[in-house]
Amino acid sequence: MEEKKYKTLAEFYPFYLSEHRNLTSRVLHFIGTGLVILCFITAILFHTYYFLLAMPVVGYGFAWVGHFFFEKNKPATFKYPRFSLASDFILFWDLLSGKQPFRVK
Repeated sequence: MEEKKYKTLAEFYPFYLSEHRNLTSRVLHFIGTGLVILCFITAILFHTYYFLLAMPVVGYGFAWVGHFFFEKNKPATFKYPRFSLASDFILFWDLLSGKQPFRVK
């Protein structure tokens, strides 16, 4: 069976959501993405650019723990790095605004 190739973010995002159904994984993604945003803001405000180096470690660290230990799947980052990164921020906003629940039924 041939794997679907995603050409747009709009096509990819429903797949992304299907790979992020576990409550703990969603919480870890939310924390990781929030910390990435804080690292970026801190780097800019305090001219401490080491925080920029911490961004991928912090963001992917939380997300990958969610995937490997709770979702038990492979992160989409490996095949679709840009779509996956964009989807992390979309999911963060959707969770923050209540558009997506943390607990998927």
